[in-house]
Amino acid sequence: MSYRNPAPTVDIIIELGDRPHRPIVLIERHNPPLGWAIPGGFVDYGESVEIAARREALEETGLQVELIEQFHVYSDPSRDPRQHTLSIVFLATATGEPKAGDDAKGIGIFESWGVPKNLCFDHDKILHDYWRYRHYGIRPRL
Repeated sequence: MSYRNPAPTVDIIIELGDRPHRPIVLIERHNPPLGWAIPGGFVDYGESVEIAARREALEETGLQVELIEQFHVYSDPSRDPRQHTLSIVFLATATGEPKAGDDAKGIGIFESWGVPKNLCFDHDKILHDYWRYRHYGIRPRL
């Protein structure tokens, strides 16, 4: 019997703690689906989600992050057009100047009012939930 399971991924909302208003870092994707995204990627076999989050943040932004908390899990089967994935989203802080790396063709630093509209996957929902939590303390509901 063959089993099909969702692929585990991580997304890391990185706040830059050394800047006013603690803006977040987004990457512009080099590979389809194209657009802006929260840094993240697939969890490697034998890797914890915390290690995967730190690795993906470093690979895509050049930043060493401090993970603050697991924020929420997003698992809608249609969240990624390539395959069924689930994402464990982390909140993290970092300092310094982010640099696009790995599969990121660009990088940007954004306040809540300046986030691009062409976000990939379900990252518009994730960021909506994040800003609501950050500004009002309201966590996403199941």
